[in-house]
Amino acid sequence: QVQLVESGGGWVQPGGSLRLSCAASGSIFSIKAVGWYRQAPGKEREFVATITSDGSTNYVDSVKGRFTISRDNAKNTVYLQMNGLKPEDTAVYYCNVDVITLGTWRMNNYWGQGTQVTVSS
Repeated sequence: QVQLVESGGGWVQPGGSLRLSCAASGSIFSIKAVGWYRQAPGKEREFVATITSDGSTNYVDSVKGRFTISRDNAKNTVYLQMNGLKPEDTAVYYCNVDVITLGTWRMNNYWGQGTQVTVSS
């Protein structure tokens, strides 16, 4: 009963920027944490960044200084600003949320549908 809609992916040249968004809707009481993950062809899905309800953030070493995760609590939306993109950033990016759902009042986890990011000249 919670839906995640991702947007913002596309093609960009090396050194360019993209901003991904993940909008949550449905039976949400509160969002506890949101993470971004990515999966490149032939590779395992890997953690990219996360933000918790208190605003704490974490990043995988390979994106530190280039990517920034942020949130708009009023819109139940989380963003991933990606600067200085490299070909190795090419992947399908997925958002993942830990949310307290209405009615059950328990923690549940949901995945977005994924959005393609391609970095190429």
